[in-house]
Amino acid sequence: MLRYIAYRSLVAVFLVWVVVTAVFLLLHLIPGDPAELLLSQGSIAPDPQAVAALRERMGLNDPLWRQYLDHLGGVLTGDLGTSFRDGASVAGQIAQRLPRTLEVIAAAALIATALGVPLGTIAAIRAGGRADGVISFAASAALSTPVFVVGSVIILIFAQQLQILPAGGYVAFTEDPVQHIKLLLMPAVTVALTLWAVVTRMSRASVLEVLQRDYVRTARAKGLSRRPILRRHVVRNALIPVLTVLGLEMGTLIGGTVLVEFVFNWPGLSGYLVAAVDARDYPEVVGIVMTISILFVFLNLVVDVVNALLDPRISLVKS
Repeated sequence: MLRYIAYRSLVAVFLVWVVVTAVFLLLHLIPGDPAELLLSQGSIAPDPQAVAALRERMGLNDPLWRQYLDHLGGVLTGDLGTSFRDGASVAGQIAQRLPRTLEVIAAAALIATALGVPLGTIAAIRAGGRADGVISFAASAALSTPVFVVGSVIILIFAQQLQILPAGGYVAFTEDPVQHIKLLLMPAVTVALTLWAVVTRMSRASVLEVLQRDYVRTARAKGLSRRPILRRHVVRNALIPVLTVLGLEMGTLIGGTVLVEFVFNWPGLSGYLVAAVDARDYPEVVGIVMTISILFVFLNLVVDVVNALLDPRISLVKS
C-alpha cells in the first residue's frame, strides 16, 4: 500500500509539472504579443511605451529559459505575481477565495453522498419496481435542470416566500457562525442537487453490478441475510466507482460554480476567474487556472488512495 501511495504521489507531482509547463507554453503559443493583447481595446492600438513597460514587467524580454525558471520558481514558492487591476497579490486573493468555493463543494458533496448512496442502493435492490422508477426519474430530472434555475427557485421559496433563509451574500464564519451557515445552505443544496443525481445513478449501476458477482451469490448460498451482505460485500465494493466519479465532479466544480456564486452573490474562486478573464488580467487568470488544475490532480490522488483502501487489490495491480 505504501509503495502504491508513493507511486501515485510521484505521478501527481509529474502531472502538476506538466500543468505548470503547459500554462507557461500557452502564453508563448498565443499569436501576437501578449502584452499588446492585454492592453489592446477593440480597434484602438495600445501605446508602444505602455506595451514595452508591460513586457518588462512581465519579464517577456528575458530569454525563454529564464522566464520558465522564474515561472516554475514562483509556483514552488507560492508567488503567482500581482494583479494588473489593483496590484494585489494573486496568491493572496486565491487563498482568500478558494476556501469559500471549497466549502460549498464539500458541503454539497456530503449532502449528495449521504442521500445518493442509500437511494441508489434502494433503487438497485428494487430494480424495476416503483421505488426504482421514482428515484431514477427524480435523478434524471435533477440532472437535466440547470443550476441557475434551481438556485432561483430555492431563493423564491426559502428566501422570498418562507423568509427563513437570506437570499445571498457572504459572512465569515468567525464573524457570525449561524448567519454563515444560513448563507452557505442554499448554494450547497443547489450544487448538491446535480451531484446527488450523479451519485444516485452511479450507485444504482454499481450496486446492480456487484449483486451479480460470484462472491455475493456464494454469501447468499451460505444463508447470510440481505443486510450483512449489503454492508460487508456489496456497498463497500460499489463505492469505488461512485467515489471516482464524485472526485472528478468535485474537481470540475472548483472552477465551475460560476453561476451558483453569481446567483447567491458568493465571493468564491469561480467568480474571481470570470472577473479576471473579463479584465484580461493575465497573472490572475494564470494563477487561478494553475490552482484549479493542481487541485484537480490532488483530488484524483485522494480518490486513488481511498479506492485502494476500500479494495487493496487495486494497489497490488497498479503498483
